[in-house]
Amino acid sequence: MDGRFLTVLLLLLGVSGPWGQGQEPESPSEVLPEESSGEEVPKEDGILVLSHRTLSLALQEHPALMVEFYAPWCGHCKALAPEYSKAAALLAAESASVTLAKVDGPAEPELTKEFGVVGYPTLKFFQNGNRTNPEEYTGPQKAEGIAEWLRRRVGPSAVHLEDEEGVQALIAKWEVVVIGFFQDLQEEDVATFLALARDALDITFGFTDQPQLFQKFGLTKDTVVLFKKFDEGRADFPVDKDTGLDLGDLSRFLIIHSMHLVTEFNSQTSPKIFAAKILNHLLLFVNQTLAQHRELLTGFREAAPPFRGQVLFVMVDVAADNGHVLKYFGLKAEEAPTLRLINVETTKKYAPTDVVPITAASVAAFCQAVLHGQVKPYLLSQEIPPDWDQRPVKTLVGKNFEQVAFDETKSVFVKFYAPWCSHCKEMAPAWEALAEKYRDREDIVIAELDATANELEAFSVHGYPTLKFFPAGPDRKVIEYKSTRDLETFSKFLDSGGDLPEEEPKEPAVSTPETQDNSTVGPKEEL
Repeated sequence: MDGRFLTVLLLLLGVSGPWGQGQEPESPSEVLPEESSGEEVPKEDGILVLSHRTLSLALQEHPALMVEFYAPWCGHCKALAPEYSKAAALLAAESASVTLAKVDGPAEPELTKEFGVVGYPTLKFFQNGNRTNPEEYTGPQKAEGIAEWLRRRVGPSAVHLEDEEGVQALIAKWEVVVIGFFQDLQEEDVATFLALARDALDITFGFTDQPQLFQKFGLTKDTVVLFKKFDEGRADFPVDKDTGLDLGDLSRFLIIHSMHLVTEFNSQTSPKIFAAKILNHLLLFVNQTLAQHRELLTGFREAAPPFRGQVLFVMVDVAADNGHVLKYFGLKAEEAPTLRLINVETTKKYAPTDVVPITAASVAAFCQAVLHGQVKPYLLSQEIPPDWDQRPVKTLVGKNFEQVAFDETKSVFVKFYAPWCSHCKEMAPAWEALAEKYRDREDIVIAELDATANELEAFSVHGYPTLKFFPAGPDRKVIEYKSTRDLETFSKFLDSGGDLPEEEPKEPAVSTPETQDNSTVGPKEEL
């Protein structure tokens, strides 16, 4: 499976990234020693516990084998363990022909080397004893998601439908159903359709070649139809006769049309919202406990259809647990109802310039104005604290950053941090000590800025902590600090005017907002 194909499939999974990128093994397939043929592989919570010796045995005995490479000290592995065991139990109860196993990576270095394991957890799926090319697991980390991913590999990924009764039963059972109508099931388009179905775990798929079903649903040529129990109820994707079924176009079509015209933001929907790859998100902030706020959803929904695929309409309930969203947009709950639009690629945020009632017309007008560049983005900034310059570490916000950082008479060293960042907390004592050391130097300023509550026009901050040095002078020069975070190295850096010897260590770890969110695919802990 090539990288482009995998990327498209990941969009339908609603995930933020793969468990890990595998490599070709460095050793050939092994022959099972004769003396181990009677050996019994141990189990823990329904999971086979494999070693370098018993992996060969398991591959011979189990035609479909999922193997988790884990480390006993890995927090992500510990979080996955109960879900992995539940998945094994679900599949065993169904008598599914698939087996789950695990390998202690640090205890089995030959295996981690052979299969290119560079972090934990890494999951690989082996079929028919093929040790050379296991498939990298890219699915969810919850039990049902793991089980469904495996079901679609050992069984059909789509239901073969023969009559109207079967079609209607499938449509009635699920909220979203995708059915491929193909006149010839031997065509390559059918293989493309079934391959996509293997990884679109949150959608049920069917296919048919029956002429009476084409007629029943008003079709005259090959078409993929999405049936849904909301909004317009149906969306058609005709297959181009000349170019065939384009995987990328079909994937995007299914993502867009499987979502509601208006999606409520919560922990369950957020992965799909960001996986949709629609760059513009329009958010309506309302208090769902108030009837007059709920009534605004009608006009908001009416405005959505012309923007489908270009702007994703999202409702945020300020009465729910969405304080982090309000903070990100610099809002307070009492400011609802209100609109905000964000481009998730540039992270630029937009607010209506006029105070007008929220109606279908005003919502559409605001969208059009932003898309046509008629509205300027706004930047978040906290208010300047009265005592911002009273401590050794000066407090910067969006409103005073430019004046302080680019003061031509001073060299300014700034820590951009996030309140939740563990790396920021670890380096805080060294930063305070540095400020104390230089507190009597009028030409040097040590400062910090909460980058989650303040935005800057000059640049964006994506990892925490980010350290930037602004040397004195008229050039507005910016130097990013990427060395050891201790008082001695900080001091050398300042005293040299922003230079460090080449032998200094490389940039230490940073936290990003993504590493704090393990709701879909869990991050990996490196070897």
